Amino acid sequence: GIEVKKAEDVIGPEVEKLVADLANGAVLLLENVRFYKEEEKNDPEFAKKLASLADLFVNDAFGTAHRAHASTEGVTKFLKPSVAGFLLQKELDYLDGAVSNPKRPFAAIVGGSKVSSKIGVIESLLEKC
Repeated sequence: GIEVKKAEDVIGPEVEKLVADLANGAVLLLENVRFYKEEEKNDPEFAKKLASLADLFVNDAFGTAHRAHASTEGVTKFLKPSVAGFLLQKELDYLDGAVSNPKRPFAAIVGGSKVSSKIGVIESLLEKC
């Protein structure tokens, strides 16, 4: 198997040293980024520090892809390539098919606390009825 090392923080000199000492193919697990207030604020400096630790960005978390946080959106400004992972792409492909060409008959259960963010989807589905 692959050795997975764990950092006690997400940024800083100790984390930078752990990254620098990684062998090719090794994995370093950072501490939880949500312990930093800068994460949810999408602080550009925090995102830049996170991005400096990586070579590329892969988002494979569909459930958090809508959040503009430093570790999900902010780092993409500093890391190229920034890509969707296989699971995220599968979810997007499924949703695209369900919205653009739904199998009939169909029912839509649209959830969430912000109705205003769902209006576009609802209008699009109504056009297909």
